[in-house]
Amino acid sequence: MNLAIVALLVGFALLVTILAFFEFGRRLGVARLARDPEGEVKGSGAAEAAVFGLLGLMLAFTFSGAANRFETRRLLIAEEANTIGTAWLRLDLLPAASRLEIRDLFRTYTELRASVYRGEDDIAGAVGRLQGSKTVRERVKEIDALQLRIWTLSVAATQSPDAHTDATRLLLPALNDMIDITTTRAIQTINHPPLVVYLLLIGLSLGGALLIGYDMASNKLRSRLHAWTYATVIALSVYVIVDLEFPRLGLIRVDAADQVLFDLRSSFGDPGS
Repeated sequence: MNLAIVALLVGFALLVTILAFFEFGRRLGVARLARDPEGEVKGSGAAEAAVFGLLGLMLAFTFSGAANRFETRRLLIAEEANTIGTAWLRLDLLPAASRLEIRDLFRTYTELRASVYRGEDDIAGAVGRLQGSKTVRERVKEIDALQLRIWTLSVAATQSPDAHTDATRLLLPALNDMIDITTTRAIQTINHPPLVVYLLLIGLSLGGALLIGYDMASNKLRSRLHAWTYATVIALSVYVIVDLEFPRLGLIRVDAADQVLFDLRSSFGDPGS
């Protein structure tokens, strides 16, 4: 199922659950008032301050982390395009005969790198070796083979008498950066907070709803505005956080950043040139 739909369902389920906890808390408060109409709950303010303070901290922590990881993923795409472009330019240091074959490999490599993550599960697309679609695993294997082929041919070409004297010093580090960035992107793609963080966030949201409903028990009428506002804000916040964490599958996406790799491939021209 599409993650956008799953995230929406989770957000809706959280909204409904929060409203249910509001009602449950209110009924607990009504029952307490029925037993002790004049009784005063001592220490409730401190308990509520602790719960809502921690809830605010968790929301800020998870949202900030998700936004930072989202931006990092976009920047890594641009960084990879830069590393490939730098290595491509330094191929001019190689003899013409070797340069043509390696450039053709670069064209294929860039096309694969531009499309390997598109429309695929984050984890499967990141490493490919994990259980994912066959297409992703095949792409990653092909990319690994291309990296090895480009490196082998480039090392051999830099040793040629016709190669530029600085070919080894300039080209090979650029190729190494081009290869290393693929691992960096893969790790960043599967970098998410532990599940316990989300469970704590949801637990605090429900606990807050319970406390608010309990405090509202003394009101003759239910304050639906407060209940719906709190539930909607929390549910939307959690939805946005989840959507940011998986920018290839939800509504908030980094797919537009892939265009820089496609543009780079276009700048390489046709095969054999």
